[in-house]
Amino acid sequence: MIFANRCEAGLRLAGELEEYRSADPVVLALPRGGVPIGFEVARALGAPLEVFPVRKLGAPGHAELAIGAVGPGGVTVLDESTIRLLGVPDSYLAAVIERERKEVARRVEEFAGAGPAVSVEGRTVILVDDGIATGATAEAAIGTLRQQRSARIVVAAPVAAPEAVERLRAIADVVNCVAVPRDFGAVGFWYRDFTQTTDDEVRQLLQRARLEWQAHQHDAATGAQ
Repeated sequence: MIFANRCEAGLRLAGELEEYRSADPVVLALPRGGVPIGFEVARALGAPLEVFPVRKLGAPGHAELAIGAVGPGGVTVLDESTIRLLGVPDSYLAAVIERERKEVARRVEEFAGAGPAVSVEGRTVILVDDGIATGATAEAAIGTLRQQRSARIVVAAPVAAPEAVERLRAIADVVNCVAVPRDFGAVGFWYRDFTQTTDDEVRQLLQRARLEWQAHQHDAATGAQ
């Protein structure tokens, strides 16, 4: 299964999540690539969309290989087995954690106010990304959401590695993916167009989502069809 782009992938994922419409969910997208996916999911479910900055910790010399992740509020998740296997020095680990924490803080400030300010406490949260390779980034996000006392956490992505799905099922309430291919490779392999999403695109999508959600809320309040 190959997706044309993130828009199509988001539409297909939204179809898998229709059962959560009645749960009045909040959709949280992992930036940047998860935002176009989350936009389609939020639109389909009539839900608010917010960005949820979490940063992967890349291995020395292999930035795409996650050895952990950091999230808002200082949450840090480490893949201890991979760190030991690669012999990652403590000095490198401390430096990459500090760098990515600063980037999380920058993104929190960058996108503040771009989407609706909605509390996740006691709510069903749908955590969305464009793909899940190791699960480390989503794990850091889940740790933060647990601290914020979300009632239910649904991790959702168009495509994910089987090992990542197994890892996340142990800590999330639900993991829902369109495809879980045995020979995963990398997220980009499953998209014909995997162009990097920019900060400007993230802001634009969050602003559109805010306006559409406000219109949805107005229609619901007035009984409009």
